[in-house]
Amino acid sequence: MTINKFQGKTKEEAIEKAKQELGESAVIMNVKEVKPKGIFRAFKSSTYEVTAAMEEREVSVSPMSALSAPKKMHDSISLAADEKIDIPPIARPIAKTEPILGPEQIKKAESSMKAERGAEAPREPDTNIEKRLDDLSTMLEKKLGVPKNPETEAAPVAQTPKSQSSEELNFVRVLYNTLINNEVNEKYVNQIMDEVEQFIKPGNSVDVILSNVYQKMILRFGRPETIRMTGRRPKVIFFIGPTGVGKTTTIAKIASKYKVEQDKKVAFITADTYRIAATEQLRVYANILDSPMSVVYSSEDLNAAIARMEDYDLIFVDTAGFSHKNENQRSDTKKLIDGTDVAFSKEVYLVLSATTKYKDLLDIIDIYKEIAPDFKLIFTKLDETSAYGNILNVKLYSGADLSYVTNGQNVPDDIEVFNTQKVVKQLLGGGR
Repeated sequence: MTINKFQGKTKEEAIEKAKQELGESAVIMNVKEVKPKGIFRAFKSSTYEVTAAMEEREVSVSPMSALSAPKKMHDSISLAADEKIDIPPIARPIAKTEPILGPEQIKKAESSMKAERGAEAPREPDTNIEKRLDDLSTMLEKKLGVPKNPETEAAPVAQTPKSQSSEELNFVRVLYNTLINNEVNEKYVNQIMDEVEQFIKPGNSVDVILSNVYQKMILRFGRPETIRMTGRRPKVIFFIGPTGVGKTTTIAKIASKYKVEQDKKVAFITADTYRIAATEQLRVYANILDSPMSVVYSSEDLNAAIARMEDYDLIFVDTAGFSHKNENQRSDTKKLIDGTDVAFSKEVYLVLSATTKYKDLLDIIDIYKEIAPDFKLIFTKLDETSAYGNILNVKLYSGADLSYVTNGQNVPDDIEVFNTQKVVKQLLGGGR
């Protein structure tokens, strides 16, 4: 595969140069705006840099021949894609999470919030907690004036002292219903309500109360954890989870991030031999990224494949998706992970869909805890739901660290590190 960079005054001009040199079948891997530097940069215009790739050859592999091949077919497997695959251009780097405020910053926000609101200087939109709380408190203040109705009266809220005013009780009711409507489990909502009581007291404004609720929820989610690059090579990353959650596509997105943005050497291994389509899909991604791929059937095969890739930074292992009720496939996956040579550093990521029902998620967590007790969480299909409560539910139930979320099928764009502040804002009714 040939990978070159092209520059132009506009994005279109740079892409056109790439296609003129590499042909119309060139794959656009990245588009980056290059801003001028130096003391005269104000008088210069930005340029655009396009990273494009061209396959030098194509070798077709027949699925039927793969079926009839012996068990060790991966030793001579072709890495060429059977057909072209279009990957949208990388128009932007994967978003990073905003910094999470610590306990000392919470206290500082409470004491200085009113003074900062009175300042004349304009604020950048959505860049600090005060601006977010402005939006949320406005929403709550409007609802506080809504007359009570039998449905909200019947809602089970945390017990509050008799000395609290009707406005305070109404505030708790609105907050409770907002979390419930976002599908946060009632058990966790009541825990949050118990903490709210501590801040509902004379002299505390809605901003102060909401600020503390906001920070308490951020602390519940914790700091997101992604792949730890320790310098020890290779790092083996297992992806496990039910069928249909998007494991293979998620692997391609994360691998592209490290290959293109961080210039890491990545390789692929698949143990998903139950579906030919899964193997072919991963092979196409591996071919696009000019990375090796092996097919394995056992932990012995896996260790041998890793040993052949010892010069690579990251090895992504795709496992078979299966129903959490399938004991045989569950056992195979556990043997694969447990059988990995201790000489290799490994991490395990459980991939879940944000659209899965809460009860099913709990069953899945219980089963996969038996397979790999120490996993991190990736949630997919956030674009297919408007209620994010299950993310908090699973985090608190499993105790596992959150990692990435995906919000579409585009590789590699539709993925980001879990953004705690954005999700908390959504759960509190502040919108996306």
